[in-house]
Amino acid sequence: MDTIPVVDFDAYRLGCAADDVPGAQLQELREQVRRAFTEVGFVYLRNTGIQQDEVDHVMAVSKKFFQLPAEKKRPFSRGSYSNSMNHGWVSLERESLNPRRPGDLKETFNTTSLRKDIEWPSDGVDDFRATLVSFYKRCMKLSLRVLRVMALSLGIDPDVFLKAHRQIGCEENGSTLRSLYYPPVKSESVKEDQIRCGEHSDYGSITLLFQSREGGLQVLNRKGQFISAPSIPGTVLVNIADLMQRWTSDVFVSAIHRVLLPSGGDSRTRQSLAFFVQPDDDVMISCVDESNKYPPLLVFSSGFQAWIESLFKRTSRVHHNLCVHDHLALYLNLPNDSLSKEPAIKGP
Repeated sequence: MDTIPVVDFDAYRLGCAADDVPGAQLQELREQVRRAFTEVGFVYLRNTGIQQDEVDHVMAVSKKFFQLPAEKKRPFSRGSYSNSMNHGWVSLERESLNPRRPGDLKETFNTTSLRKDIEWPSDGVDDFRATLVSFYKRCMKLSLRVLRVMALSLGIDPDVFLKAHRQIGCEENGSTLRSLYYPPVKSESVKEDQIRCGEHSDYGSITLLFQSREGGLQVLNRKGQFISAPSIPGTVLVNIADLMQRWTSDVFVSAIHRVLLPSGGDSRTRQSLAFFVQPDDDVMISCVDESNKYPPLLVFSSGFQAWIESLFKRTSRVHHNLCVHDHLALYLNLPNDSLSKEPAIKGP
């Protein structure tokens, strides 16, 4: 595919009874979702039940936080929460999703824990916690509907993926809402080969992405060409992640993507909201087609860590150069310094 398809999700939208979908509508939805996830790994869903004004409000509230002085954001940094190490603020250039490039020109705030004893920013952003927690729950509900349609599209038990994601929002599941903020770019201060977000693929099951109207996102298609994934108001962009590709014996594909710098003279900020859906920590991932193409894998285990590291050593995926320790920490909900700093792959 040279473009990412747009699929109407109205039949399964939030608020509708999932068991009352007319057969013809369900069949069409299943076929469209399967085609998108097997051919490109990404799909735009419209009429999901999450409205554009909801997304705009979450971004507006998030922007107030990101525009605070660094000294007000620093106490809420990722790694400062002993009971949820992935929760919190990540500063500009802290991450490098492609380690062959300088740090990414973005900030993020991760909502990983919904615990009531977690301290949140409040000075100047009174509604920050309530807004992000509410949107997390909305994304959780939508992701479960998407996972059910995915199972139906494969002709398997419609609840097979749902059973593996029962604990989303609890400590036993690492699903994360990331509010991302790409500040204005000053061309004179940009380092060589630096972009807003380096080439990478996602680790878990699926990702839901809501974008502001500024462009920059690109997806690597199966021809090895980067294609644009622009913002389409009123839609959510859903993509397959690495674990889901393994889970489906490579039927669904996890695609590499990146965010480029804006064109010269474009000083606008860019924002996005990414909901990274992960299976529960105690789930054993086995190929759903019973092919045993890959051996069973426990999500929260040393075997999972070894599998992730193996992705970086495959010469057939030279673009798949994530900063492995940062992202293992993200997935496993661990501090970065709890993992070895020896790089998993060394580029030229």
